[in-house]
Amino acid sequence: MSSAQRPFEGLDPSLICDAVESLGLVTDGRLLALNSYENRVWQVGIESGEPLIAKFYRPDRWSDQAIAEEHEFALELAGHGLSVVAPLKFDGQTLHRHQAFRFALFPRRGGHAPELAHRPTLEALGRVLGRMHAVGASGRFDHRRTLSIAEHGRAPVSYLLSNDWLPAHLQTGFESLATYLLEAIDATWPRAGKYQAIRLHGDCHPGNILWRDDTAHFVDLDDCLTGPAIQDMWMLISGEPDERAAQIGWLLNGYRMFHDFNPAELNLIEPLRCLRMLHHQAWLARRWEDPAFPLAFPWFTDARHWENVMQQLREQLDELQQPPLQLPQY
Repeated sequence: MSSAQRPFEGLDPSLICDAVESLGLVTDGRLLALNSYENRVWQVGIESGEPLIAKFYRPDRWSDQAIAEEHEFALELAGHGLSVVAPLKFDGQTLHRHQAFRFALFPRRGGHAPELAHRPTLEALGRVLGRMHAVGASGRFDHRRTLSIAEHGRAPVSYLLSNDWLPAHLQTGFESLATYLLEAIDATWPRAGKYQAIRLHGDCHPGNILWRDDTAHFVDLDDCLTGPAIQDMWMLISGEPDERAAQIGWLLNGYRMFHDFNPAELNLIEPLRCLRMLHHQAWLARRWEDPAFPLAFPWFTDARHWENVMQQLREQLDELQQPPLQLPQY
């Protein structure tokens, strides 16, 4: 198996400690692997100090310039007083190299997932997101992706079909369903009008928010990109339509204290959900030769999995025909 197929081959405890110590730190040998598949993330014990988080980037995924923009955005947000876990600087640099690997060090932060059905929690999250987006709107990315139907919808479908990831008896049905779905997304997207595309967290789901002492600490800007503000909100609401409408209302109560929101972007919630579903399946397929993926997702190649995916996509096609969430009137 080639090095491209085993991107983290050789990243053993000795190399991890050597990489951290190349920055002038002294490790105590205590390592704890953290849950990450796209990259490799370790908690590293440091003598005479708190443990640090070492993030080793997947080779060939991001350019140095793209990673630099991720780091600069995190530092910019932290500089505005936002609780974003930003990379640490050593000799003025945040991205470092050791042998074949690029890595960064971060402070350790503790916490738990926020209680998203709780009004005060959502209003607090809204205030933080409003401040984040005010900063995000003040600059631009030059080397990060822009959220689009082409990259997050059409490209994943093409990859899955051209590489025969679906069982033969499901391929034609999937292709037809995906075509209808993408056409429906194309028809729905313009309803958002000419929204402002800003710098975003990009992967703002509860797993990337650490809640502690009534404060949200945002982690993992690895997928930060340019797109509509609603991309950082829709994964924080759930339930029946009336529940989701109430939750987005609470979120926006806090958000609008610091940044404007265009209600037309509510039209993008279900299209964005569809794109995430398609993108996720293609991400698993593209990473399948990394040995960590078959171990973590053994069901991915089962016909039953793809039948479930198609059922979820049919349900999403129905959702795209429904009116968007309506903000509650207070």
